[in-house]
Amino acid sequence: MTSDLLARMRRNPAGDWTIGGVEAVCREHGLLFRPGRGTSHAHAKHPSSREILTIPAHRPIKPVYIRKLVRYIESGGTPR
Repeated sequence: MTSDLLARMRRNPAGDWTIGGVEAVCREHGLLFRPGRGTSHAHAKHPSSREILTIPAHRPIKPVYIRKLVRYIESGGTPR
């Protein structure tokens, strides 16, 4: 069930990723996505998880956050 966008993020976490790309991959994989209101962070949450992944919305998004997002999606909402 790996999408092309998720595969590209996995191969190149240092790419020029935007919060729009992060939102697209979250929605494609069933994660709840909420852009920050009055803040520069966005939040992704797997419906069956209690853990929320917070991602700074600055551009470009740092590779560490893209790696965390890929692991979060692949693990079903369990951050590592």
